[in-house]
Amino acid sequence: MITVNGQTEEFSQALSVLNYLTQKNYPTTRIAVEKNGVIVPKSQYESTMITDGDKLEIVTFVGGG
Repeated sequence: MITVNGQTEEFSQALSVLNYLTQKNYPTTRIAVEKNGVIVPKSQYESTMITDGDKLEIVTFVGGG
């Protein structure tokens, strides 16, 4: 089980941050991801694995004025 933005999700296998974001239809160009309290650089989305027990915070940037 993982926690994403305070909500628990069932989780059966390790998955990269990039694969998770793609499966959940996040716009990868306009977000920031924190895994277990540490910001994940966009350049490491593909190599950073999410495993059981991880906590993610995903923030989407919005424009406006």
